[in-house]
Amino acid sequence: MKFFCKNGLSLILFLPFIVSCVPLVAVGVGAGAGTGAVMSEDRRTSGIFIEDESIELRSVRRISQQLGDDIHVNVTSYNRNVLLTGEAPNQGMIEAVEKLVMSVDNVRNIINEIRVAEKSSLASRSNDTLITSKVKTRFIGVRGFQINHVKIVTENKIVYLLGMVRRKEADSAAELARTTPGVVQVVRVFEYLD
Repeated sequence: MKFFCKNGLSLILFLPFIVSCVPLVAVGVGAGAGTGAVMSEDRRTSGIFIEDESIELRSVRRISQQLGDDIHVNVTSYNRNVLLTGEAPNQGMIEAVEKLVMSVDNVRNIINEIRVAEKSSLASRSNDTLITSKVKTRFIGVRGFQINHVKIVTENKIVYLLGMVRRKEADSAAELARTTPGVVQVVRVFEYLD
């Protein structure tokens, strides 16, 4: 089939450019609006929310610069309490990570869950991402709390729950996570409001 009519040719020539712009516009608007919606429903102030993001970025940069690729560490900050998960080849590196992160401005506390082990595989990390998605999906349907009040991190099939919650919310979140297929353990890293 040949589409050489004047109007059809114009459409065919410009369609790739139009289509390629749509995701950029959608992502740009969606990301900005999504971030605003998440912040508006978060129990942290907007300043603390931004500070948590900054703590994570600065920590990851310092770890990468100082320790290189021999280590796999995830840094999650919630209300300036930092959860460290991942693997390191030895205890000395785990301690080095903790010192580096503690030296980042505004870090209040560190929960160090890094274990001495080989770096996890891509398959293992993908499975952890899937588990996190399953837990989040289960949280969406629950009326006991808002999903934005609990941050979920999965490492080696262990689900870590962070947030500023009431004890009843914490119990509900932990039970949902615990009964999600693939989860081997749930660790609460909550700050309680009551």
